[in-house]
Amino acid sequence: MAAKDEGKDPKKKSATVCGFPISIFFIVVNEFCERFSYYGMRAVLVLYFKYFLRWDDDFATTIYHTFVALCYLTPIMGAIVADSWLGKFKTIVYLSIVYTVGQVVLAVSAIHDITDTNRDGTPDNMTLHIVLSMLGLALIAVGTGGIKPCVSAFGGDQFQDHQEKQRGTFFSIFYLSINAGSLLSTIITPILRGQECGIYTKQKCYSLAFGVPAGLMVASLIVFIVGSGMYIKTPPQGNIMVKFFTCIGFAIKNRFRHRTNEFPKRTHWMDWAEEKYDKLLIAQVKMVLKVLFLYIPLPMFWALYDQQGSRWTLQATNMDGDFGILTIQPDQMQTINAILILLLVPIVESVIYPLIAKCKINFTPLRRITVGMFFAALAFIAAALVEIQIERTLPKFPSSPEVQVKFINMGNKSLDLTAGTNKVTLEAFTANADYLTFEQHFDLTVGSDFNYSTTLTPGSRNTMVIFPDTTPPKLMPFTDINAKPEQGANAIRFFNGLDSDLNVTIGNLDFGDVSANNMSVYVGVPKGSAQFKIKSAAEECVYTQELGFGSSFTLIIPPTFAFGSNCEQSIRPVLDMEQNSFHMAWQIPQYFLLTLGEVVFSVTGLEFSYSQAPSNMKSVLQAGWLLTVAVGNIVVLIVAEAATLQDQWAEYVLFASLLLVVCVIFAIMAYFYTYIDPAKIEAEFAQIDPKQKEKRRNSRKDSVEQRKERRSSDSSYDNEEQKQTRI
Repeated sequence: MAAKDEGKDPKKKSATVCGFPISIFFIVVNEFCERFSYYGMRAVLVLYFKYFLRWDDDFATTIYHTFVALCYLTPIMGAIVADSWLGKFKTIVYLSIVYTVGQVVLAVSAIHDITDTNRDGTPDNMTLHIVLSMLGLALIAVGTGGIKPCVSAFGGDQFQDHQEKQRGTFFSIFYLSINAGSLLSTIITPILRGQECGIYTKQKCYSLAFGVPAGLMVASLIVFIVGSGMYIKTPPQGNIMVKFFTCIGFAIKNRFRHRTNEFPKRTHWMDWAEEKYDKLLIAQVKMVLKVLFLYIPLPMFWALYDQQGSRWTLQATNMDGDFGILTIQPDQMQTINAILILLLVPIVESVIYPLIAKCKINFTPLRRITVGMFFAALAFIAAALVEIQIERTLPKFPSSPEVQVKFINMGNKSLDLTAGTNKVTLEAFTANADYLTFEQHFDLTVGSDFNYSTTLTPGSRNTMVIFPDTTPPKLMPFTDINAKPEQGANAIRFFNGLDSDLNVTIGNLDFGDVSANNMSVYVGVPKGSAQFKIKSAAEECVYTQELGFGSSFTLIIPPTFAFGSNCEQSIRPVLDMEQNSFHMAWQIPQYFLLTLGEVVFSVTGLEFSYSQAPSNMKSVLQAGWLLTVAVGNIVVLIVAEAATLQDQWAEYVLFASLLLVVCVIFAIMAYFYTYIDPAKIEAEFAQIDPKQKEKRRNSRKDSVEQRKERRSSDSSYDNEEQKQTRI
């Protein structure tokens, strides 16, 4: 049925513009929208896991790479369905519907208000959000992977046999649309994520960041269907991938059945398929297997490459994204990869490779792939160096048996403290500069007369507010944040030292009513000039403070505070955590090295695979290439879970070391590889007369029958051999 529906006239002529079929414009727009949808969603995905679903870095990384692996495993399924059953057009339409539903479900899962019954900004039924997220991602993986091998091939089908030049131009435009969609989406969706939205409370707008890609996917589907009447729809003619695997399967089974010494050995184990398959197909399978063997070490490259969307994005959350005229979000740093690809591809192809050739260096494709892996390893060494510098700027948080304490003096004169073995003098309405570290229990002496035995929660950071004017001095402990503020925001809170309640707001963010002599909640305030409005009844005071990325402050409103002119001068800021000081620009070298490695590795790998593949099995090698990406993401899961390294820089070094080892192994494999000309080999087999091939096949069958007769005394064996011969 699929064949009848898809192609009554597989090469009908369609209207053209500038020599190109009109239909291809629908396909290019479709691809642009689909790639925008995919890369836009993926750009913010790991941050969605961490900050919305509240997963830790390791688990967020695990799920992220599991999703990417599924996206590169499903193309095999899509190719088989398209070529063997539905045809390319129907496969694209049906799986695009699945894809679109997945994007919509993911966008809905990111709406915090649907389960926020107490309207505090935090979903109350996180399980529902997780289930919807995983369902959406599963549908997206099936959809994007399923259509991946179909769209470009469907575009190629739109051209007549004499339009080779136009077809080549189409593929250039097609891949340009992929990069354009990727580039724009990785710029736009992080901006959308940074917006605040919500019905009851305003939160980071992940629903918008996923909703816009979902809208683009809807547009992609509509555009593709609108062009339906103009497409050339070739019918499914059987999938070469199925033939490839059945041929291998038969060879293995046949070899196993004839494993005894009385059967003569054959030159290659695939020759055991000659009883059923012609020698041309067997020779083609051999050529493909030879290349697939070289693919074995390649997943390690992708294991490093795809971490720019997970580990490197998380690394950027602890860095300073202020570039002067613009502020870069952590998930926007991936844009550098897309920009560098557009810059480096023509430079490498037109400048670097010709210069190497002029130096009389035989820079073969396999050597290029080796160099590409080496650059990727260097990129992770650079990432490790950046991580070491970041960790030097991060505060040292207490371990589980320890506590950290900062003391605030709410008296109007200086105060002497002895905490454990530490002697501290606090001026009026100030705090000690750094947190002091103690065991869970420590002794505190306020002034010279008042002693306290203090116990705090192990592994916690605390602020101890002291009111020295009461007798005995009053102590009020408050728990501080124990990690860097999320998403580069600044964690701000107020201590109200007045005897009346205050209300504090900044923009649409509300600290709520801060009761007398009490601490407010933390509020995440973005970078910039923050204007805090402090209100009491009809009076208001505006306090302004410049904020960077990732700092934490306690702002003290002392008992001497009074509304009126210059009221803000009496507010005392206490720095609890330094802002991110290591600049995001330091990530550019690692992105440059990784992208250079990608250009040398990926482009060359595809070119090498194409040149070494038989004419009818290029899709098999394409599927094998995509499979290396999937396996690479699985490698990340295995290494990240098995290594259990405490320091992130050590994990980067581990990945770099593994890739360098793989690089050496691949270089040895490449040294012994012999390049072939598939067209020449196919031509040699094509010259064999079909009658001669049949004669050889019958001769081999006769020899099997003769051996079978020699063992006719064992009837059970004979019956089994008859079954094998018929197979």
